[in-house]
Amino acid sequence: MRDIKVTGDTSIGAKDRVYSVGQVNRYVKNMFAQDFFLRKLYVKGEVSNLKYHTSGHIYFSLKDETGVLSCVMFAGNRRGLSFRMKDGDKIIAGGTVDVYERDGRYQFYVKEITLEGAGALYERFLALKEELEEMGMFAQEYKQPIPRFIKRLGVVTAPTGAAVQDIRNISARRNPYLQVILYPALVQGEGAADSIVKGIRMLDEAGVDVIIVGRGGGSIEDLWAFNEEKVARAIFECRTPVISAVGHETDFTIADFVADLRAPTPSAAAELAVDDFRSVADTVKGYEERIRRAMRTRLDLYRSRMSQYQMQMQYLSPQGRLRDMRQYLADIEEKLKSGVDRRIRDCRHTLGIYLERFQGLSPLRKLNQGFSYVTDEENHPVTSIKNVRPGESLTISVTDGRIRASVQEIREEDRA
Repeated sequence: MRDIKVTGDTSIGAKDRVYSVGQVNRYVKNMFAQDFFLRKLYVKGEVSNLKYHTSGHIYFSLKDETGVLSCVMFAGNRRGLSFRMKDGDKIIAGGTVDVYERDGRYQFYVKEITLEGAGALYERFLALKEELEEMGMFAQEYKQPIPRFIKRLGVVTAPTGAAVQDIRNISARRNPYLQVILYPALVQGEGAADSIVKGIRMLDEAGVDVIIVGRGGGSIEDLWAFNEEKVARAIFECRTPVISAVGHETDFTIADFVADLRAPTPSAAAELAVDDFRSVADTVKGYEERIRRAMRTRLDLYRSRMSQYQMQMQYLSPQGRLRDMRQYLADIEEKLKSGVDRRIRDCRHTLGIYLERFQGLSPLRKLNQGFSYVTDEENHPVTSIKNVRPGESLTISVTDGRIRASVQEIREEDRA
């Protein structure tokens, strides 16, 4: 945004450079967003005007002798808060400074909070965390998967205390056949980091399937052994998958970030490392029952098919085929006989009709009715006076014989 120079005479050009409130707020917000310093910083001060909202957000102010800073911690970031704040607490807050565009005011968006009493150790923690993160020791591609159905579980923790007892109880309950190998390490005080490193390396050489490294809760001083660089490197270099289980759910250490898997508590680590044997057994039993049902269904199907095939074989067997062919031939023979008889009857009926017709046309029948048959000397039938001459001999056939006659006279008559 360019500066607007105002003189005694308000010109039209100056009015052209007038901006809305939203544009100014947006511009200021962009300036804050581009400032790398404001993206990640830590501020110490005294808590005041503290309010825990029903939504889970925390609103408060940080003040010192020089000024006041408005702060907000959203509900999603409260998991990292290990204590309940109150007005007057001296804290160190880490987060981002940004502008709330609607109201045009800036505030500190807090993501992590620690009491100022642990400030020096916390600064060391943050510095080492940043250094190791830049080296890639927290990178996801280096994380090893936690195997299922392990046989040997290694544990690096104090030999006494609730942590080891919780791990033993949960492991025994979930898988009574699991072998738990404990390396009794110092987890607090002088020499604790070296003891933890030695335990990790010994269990790695022992060939266990998974290693749990952890202890119960405590202050940042109590948990500091798990923030040492040598412990982080031992976990990173370990060939066996490592589960970190340090403190309570709200406690975070360098070991948590470099481990292959973080568990919020030692009990949760045992749950993550050891599969429930009874659950697996129930699953296997369920699979067995499903296989049995599938086999019974398949056998019933095959029995049904066998019955069908048996019926088909009976129908298609040579003996059955011969029997069917004999029956077929008998049926054909019966049909042929019936057809022949029917044909003979039809022919006899037709012949009777023809005979009846031929009898009506028979010369003998005509002779019996008084007609005669006349032929000339050459035995040709005489049907006209033109076929004979006077004096020619004729033969006249009657019912009971023949008569020889001679033509005496020919007389033409009109028969029309």
